[in-house]
Amino acid sequence: MYDPTVARLTYRALLGRRRALILGALPLLLIVISLAVRALAGADDQTAADILGGLALATMVPIIGVIAGTGAIGPEIDDGSVVYLLSKPIKRPTIIYTKLIVAVAVTMVFSAVPTLIAGFILNGNGQQVAVAYTVAALVASIAYAALFLLLGTVSRHAVVFGLVYALIWEALFGSLVPGARTLSVQQWALAVAEKASGGDLVTSDVGLTTATVALAAVTVLATWYAGQKLRTLTLAGEE
Repeated sequence: MYDPTVARLTYRALLGRRRALILGALPLLLIVISLAVRALAGADDQTAADILGGLALATMVPIIGVIAGTGAIGPEIDDGSVVYLLSKPIKRPTIIYTKLIVAVAVTMVFSAVPTLIAGFILNGNGQQVAVAYTVAALVASIAYAALFLLLGTVSRHAVVFGLVYALIWEALFGSLVPGARTLSVQQWALAVAEKASGGDLVTSDVGLTTATVALAAVTVLATWYAGQKLRTLTLAGEE
């Protein structure tokens, strides 16, 4: 279910000069802010949790997920080059699974790694805050990549819709409206992080079992439906 050629083309598309600069901007900002906060305020566990939760998990991870997930297939659909890819003897699910793996890997590298670095800068992983939010970033990366890969498959405006979801639903409603939190990838990831931290600095409004089921369901269903939409694109291209 993995094709090296498709993976290489997808990595090349995602890590081109322009897109790599965009992907690297938010992680760099997170690390710079962490350095500034540590220099000015010293090590503080609550401050570290606030920055990693508010900037890293609530903002950086979903935005990078948007860029990686939609960028893995959206541009190929927009310029029509996906028809050439679909004409090759590669199973359609293999194309989707390969692109998902690449999108997940890119999202993890550009979100989870900077989160871990920022956490150690802020408080040296006191109360397991850095590790907990890194775990949250890792599991959220999988769900976001699948969700936004699907969005890139079904819509030509995937980036716009993805940013609206990331910035309005996840960062705003997901943080302020109690009912919306139960339908938030961020809160599902926080439930896993809460278990990893073992303390009271990382909390979630969703139980661990519910969060685990929701993360798995979103990932599986989004990947499956993206594969179905790709089959439709195949038929359209052949006609």
